[in-house]
Amino acid sequence: MPNSKKNPPPSDRGLKPKPISASRSEMAEVVLPAITNPLGKLLGGHVMHLVDIAAAMAASRHSNSYVVTASVDYIDFRNPISIGEFVILKSQVNRVFHTSMEIGVKVFSENALTGERKHTTTAYVTFVAIDAVTKRPKAVAPLILKTAEEKRRWREAGVRRKTRLALRYRKRREKD
Repeated sequence: MPNSKKNPPPSDRGLKPKPISASRSEMAEVVLPAITNPLGKLLGGHVMHLVDIAAAMAASRHSNSYVVTASVDYIDFRNPISIGEFVILKSQVNRVFHTSMEIGVKVFSENALTGERKHTTTAYVTFVAIDAVTKRPKAVAPLILKTAEEKRRWREAGVRRKTRLALRYRKRREKD
């Protein structure tokens, strides 16, 4: 029953919409030898680890709750990050569904001596908000979209979700 007290429609949840700016997060780290490959470049696995942390920060800020990673839809490595450079990650919620959120993460390298920045990686990660008491998924406040860029990212997140769910459904059918 969609209108029961147990599972109220979104407008009845009492969740106040939040602007995307409330979720924006940024983190930085210096690239040291222990996290580089023999060519002196930051390990891709370490970049993925940092992407997950930056995305979790944005998801947690928006939902004001614990969050868990549900999927990584896309990660594109464009440029390497060298030893001695700073790696800078910027994240924000792109779209809220019911209990899940798509987070966009952009990664940059910054030369410590010149200040030159390069876009190195883009990723889209889905998180689910978790209730602290029940440890079950919980509803998330809707987004307030203000700019044309935010609206574009919101639309594109819907397309990615549709593709992700279709793939998940197809894999389940192949299992049976």
